[in-house]
Amino acid sequence: MTDRTEPVYRTALIIEDLPAARTWLKEAVSMAFPTIKIETAGSCKQARACLERALPDLALVDLGLPDGDGTGLIAAIKARSTDPLCLVTSTFADDDHLFPALRAGADGYFTKDQGQNELVRILHEISQGKPPLSPGIAKRLLEFFHTPEPSTSPLTPRQTDVLQLIGKGYSLPEVSEFLGITRNTTAGYVKDIYRKLGISSRAEAALKAAEFGLLS
Repeated sequence: MTDRTEPVYRTALIIEDLPAARTWLKEAVSMAFPTIKIETAGSCKQARACLERALPDLALVDLGLPDGDGTGLIAAIKARSTDPLCLVTSTFADDDHLFPALRAGADGYFTKDQGQNELVRILHEISQGKPPLSPGIAKRLLEFFHTPEPSTSPLTPRQTDVLQLIGKGYSLPEVSEFLGITRNTTAGYVKDIYRKLGISSRAEAALKAAEFGLLS
């Protein structure tokens, strides 16, 4: 697993069909990561051409594109490498868009009605290893798993402790300090957790933590 507590984002791809939205998304990324090189695409076709040239370190993906669903682009990126961080930037906040995007491999989900300043804040928090989720989306995930009984977890007690803290938004250094273990040990636990649960992102880890009843 890639340790994203100290990420280096050199390149970004913004996939957005509306010019005005594309502009403020680009400005937000530049404010969060001043030295980053940014490419933009206004359609699935343009995005796939960009991806053929090189995978970005960071991808901001709109779901409602004129020639297809951005979820397919996320899946295409993650099929080639799990390293790029894929953040959905969408006007949709319903389950029919949220959960397919997360299943495709999205690392986070941002609703554009939150505005530019909130996106900059979330991008900064990515650097601290925190899950890139809009507050409303994080609340929706908790509500989704509130009613069912907790599922049985295949994790050891210590792995469960780590998953619980990650699900609550703690960074790897914070988890290490809280549990009194080294960062390498923490990273090893996270790798084992991801393998056992068949997941590959912090957003999925938060979902699993909620599913196991660890966030109440």
